[in-house]
Amino acid sequence: MITLTSAQLNAWLAQLFWPFVRIGSCFMVAPAFGAVSVPPRVRIVLAGAVALLVAPLVSVPGVTPLSAAGAVITVQQVIIGAALGLSLQILFEAVSLGGELLSNSMGLSLGFNLDPLNGVSTPTVGQLYTVFVTLLFLVLNGHLALIRTLVAGFRTLPIGTTGLGAAGLWSVVNWGSQLFSGALAVALPGVTALLIANLAFGVVSRAAPTLNILSVGLPLSLVFGLVVIIAGLPTLESGFIRLLAAGLDFLRRLSGA
Repeated sequence: MITLTSAQLNAWLAQLFWPFVRIGSCFMVAPAFGAVSVPPRVRIVLAGAVALLVAPLVSVPGVTPLSAAGAVITVQQVIIGAALGLSLQILFEAVSLGGELLSNSMGLSLGFNLDPLNGVSTPTVGQLYTVFVTLLFLVLNGHLALIRTLVAGFRTLPIGTTGLGAAGLWSVVNWGSQLFSGALAVALPGVTALLIANLAFGVVSRAAPTLNILSVGLPLSLVFGLVVIIAGLPTLESGFIRLLAAGLDFLRRLSGA
């Protein structure tokens, strides 16, 4: 006859519950996993499967999740998981923002479509860039690198009441600057080319005042912008790979791996 005590049940619950909370919090906001097109049930199942594999390798404090100390630990795991996922999501938002800047320069500021990944209205070019880098993220096994970083973080950043600490949270805040620097790096070549084209339209309008520059310049600017987008895809790919490498390195440093 097998007998189970409440202490054993609490230990088993803690062994699975806290890894599940950290991994699930990360999957809720991480790129690809956190997209609105991915049902919450799928995220929960994925988080549970990863937590089930990780649980035997994780050391947990000797407290029950239902106690006050357990509640503090649970909050810390939510913060850690959300910080890891959000830090990587910032890179995707930077690419989307760069596409928005380029879209405005092309005259497509009013051409908004529904973004299936985020569930909000985004400019057409921003949506195109977001889908492109998401596919690139999956092709490069970025999702596996994220899971690997999460698993390694349980060894270097063990489950406890300390969490990231003030230094870790401040580093996440500073990492938010990548949203603007990354967007500028993505949009600057195309915006510069379109600026030169607009200057050329201005010279033409001065040389031929009878020419209706609005009816001619806008279609030409749109066509030139499409050429810039197609020509700039290899640059976008290499730039996003550098951003992704920097983001994964930041996640490893944040989790102490």
